[in-house]
Amino acid sequence: AMAPSPLALLLALSAAATALAEPLRFVDCGSKDGSIQEVNVSPCPTQPCLLHKGTSYSINVTFASKIESQGSKAKVYGEMLHVDIPFPIPEPDGCKSGIKCPIQKGHSYSYLNKLPVKSEYPSIKLIVKWELVDDQDQMLFCWKIPVQITS
Repeated sequence: AMAPSPLALLLALSAAATALAEPLRFVDCGSKDGSIQEVNVSPCPTQPCLLHKGTSYSINVTFASKIESQGSKAKVYGEMLHVDIPFPIPEPDGCKSGIKCPIQKGHSYSYLNKLPVKSEYPSIKLIVKWELVDDQDQMLFCWKIPVQITS
């Protein structure tokens, strides 16, 4: 049998890679009590993420905690011209979003949530800023990504 050509292998590999959720390039905006390992937004095949109105996006953040905390709470903002506009999310409680609480020092956690993009949102470019704070109101994580809201 003939060996498959390098091109065929390359095509097969790139097709397999696109099927997986790609880790996003993000800006860390002050994770003090934790360190972010990976941020995934799905579906977001290319960056900046195109957020379609009336669609809900899956958020998955893997982070390691540097502290112990009974609870955790998420705060999400749309940042425009350096102004933070609160973005409502259905479940702000981190302990109901895939994190097994109490949070232990040195453990890794997978935070899962949804970002609903309402149909009444304007079609604009903005920055999504997602924070998760601990009992001391310090950030377990804070990341930002540029997005484009579209119909």
